[in-house]
Amino acid sequence: MSISLDGYVAGPEQSLEQPLGRGGMKLHHWHLDEPLNDGDARARDLLLRPRGAYVMGRNMFGPVRGSWQDDWRGWWGEEPPYHAPVFVLTHFEHEPIEMDGGTTFHFVTDGFDAAFARASEAAGDGGVDIAGGASAVRQALGAGVIDELVLDFVPVLLGAGERLFDGVPDPGLEPVEVIHSPLATHVRYVRH
Repeated sequence: MSISLDGYVAGPEQSLEQPLGRGGMKLHHWHLDEPLNDGDARARDLLLRPRGAYVMGRNMFGPVRGSWQDDWRGWWGEEPPYHAPVFVLTHFEHEPIEMDGGTTFHFVTDGFDAAFARASEAAGDGGVDIAGGASAVRQALGAGVIDELVLDFVPVLLGAGERLFDGVPDPGLEPVEVIHSPLATHVRYVRH
């Protein structure tokens, strides 16, 4: 996850117009702006490597609050980058949405543990990625299911928004790789 120096993974006032909140896009220039330098390209390739399944929070899927809007299909267009089953945490039921390229969004209303179990079964040996946002990652850390965490530290201060580690007990992470670039410092941690 891209994270500001003050611990935020999204800025305040998230909306359809500002999906990552005010200032939140600053966290992602390292992998969105072309051309990428070698360090950021390596980190992007690590971020985008194929997984067997994904778990994400409702905020990551879209800005819709309350009941679903039937026409919302995610931020990514008709071919999302996942190419695998994605299990979306929500309090509101929704039929699965099949997209081009092998991505199907499944909506799970009975909590993180259920979503992770379904993702694990769907992934087989392919591994499960917690795609975000902050709440989903906090729940995964609390459940002890994260074996590896990659944080992309971006030298900006957001001052408010969605913090990653609020209320999370120390997960016992050990840094095993650091990739530096002018735009971000990418640290890969494993749980010891």
